[in-house]
Amino acid sequence: MTSPAIEKAAAERLTIFADAVIAIALTLLALDLPIPHGDTTDAMLNSVSDHGKEYIAFALSFVVIAAHWRAHHEIFPHVRSLNGRLISLNLVWLFMQVLMPFATRVLTADGAFAPRFSLYALVQVLASASFALIIRELRRGHLQRTDDPPRVFAQSLTRSICLAAVFGVSIPIAFLINGSGAYLCWLAAPIALAVARRVQDRKPSGA
Repeated sequence: MTSPAIEKAAAERLTIFADAVIAIALTLLALDLPIPHGDTTDAMLNSVSDHGKEYIAFALSFVVIAAHWRAHHEIFPHVRSLNGRLISLNLVWLFMQVLMPFATRVLTADGAFAPRFSLYALVQVLASASFALIIRELRRGHLQRTDDPPRVFAQSLTRSICLAAVFGVSIPIAFLINGSGAYLCWLAAPIALAVARRVQDRKPSGA
């Protein structure tokens, strides 16, 4: 039987590995940033303006990856042991994070809007869904510390489900609207999270 110390060390190694992968994903995201060119100040500013959508997409993806990492960082200090399914789900979640720079480039590329938009949204759906499954596996397998309050996991699970739902709904909307108006659907994410947080706060602490 594996000792608690060894199990805890394994969980810590997985957390360190996840942190390293997230750092690589953020680095790859930054490497895709276009460099503005120009011999004059006006030319430089025009170049920055021409690449505005790339810079906005970079900022969006940075915030999204950081939010995913923060959720992982909040949960995994409470993990006391691992199993094969939890490790596999973590690898799926990390795969989605590594895909983010590619999805960001596709989002800002030329071509049909709906497929490009939908690919980015799909990566977010799968990332959020895989993290929800991570939390489910932690609770199902009793892999968390016994002294942790259930609310920690319930809140994170609610956030993941909300994000998966918002990005999932935006995919068919992108094909119906077929324009930048589909981005408005993503603006519903903070609202959905705020509503979910308020509902969660009203529940008893043991829920």
